[in-house]
Parts: sequence; C-alpha cells; structure tokens
Amino acid sequence: MLQDGKAFSSFSVKDLEAAKKFYGETLGLSVKKTPEGLDLLDGRVFLYGKPNHQPATFTVLNFAVENIESAVAELKKRGVQFESYDMPDLKTGPDHIARGPHGPKIAWFKDPDGNILSVLEGNR
Repeated sequence: MLQDGKAFSSFSVKDLEAAKKFYGETLGLSVKKTPEGLDLLDGRVFLYGKPNHQPATFTVLNFAVENIESAVAELKKRGVQFESYDMPDLKTGPDHIARGPHGPKIAWFKDPDGNILSVLEGNR
C-alpha cells in the first residue's frame, strides 16, 4: 500500500513569506505557494505555517551536493550563515565543514525560523 504512494517530507515555519524568500531566492529552490503552505523541490518537501513554531533540535532537511566546499562558498555569498560546532564527537573546521571519520563531509545552517538544514557531500 504505502510503497506505491508518494512520500514527502514536511516541517513547520513561523513565517511563510520569509521562508518563501529564503528557500526560493537565497537557496534558489523551486517554491510553489499553495493555500496550505509552500511546496519545495517539486512537491518532495512541504512547509506549513505554524504560529507557535518551535524549531527542531536536529537536521530537518539535507541537500546532497557533489562538492561541499564550492556549495558552502556559494551559499555564503548568498548570505547563508553556517553553524560552528566544537564538541568531542563533532567539530567543524574554519570553513564550517565537518570532516568526521564515519560520515560524509557536512555543513549545517538554519532557515529564518531556526530549522536546521545541511549540505553534505555525496549521493544520498
């Protein structure tokens, strides 16, 4: 039953207009406004407004890229600010990219409502 259906991800934002501008203009994604919210990436991701939105404490959306260094540099040019981490099991370098021994190269950033997003190198 479910394997034949279309699965998609969704998460909330407080401000749909700010989200539309960030995801559409800053990140350059296809964004379609609907009566219920915003469709991203041709319906693979849906954002809905929630007045009492609380951002998750984990990554809600990952973008796989071929070259993380160039992706991070380009997003920084567009005004995206990347997170820095200095924990025993998670450290980002001066370029804000984590290069751990057990996972892909990855860098995290937040949308205007505090949702955590990432770019990671590789095919997922």
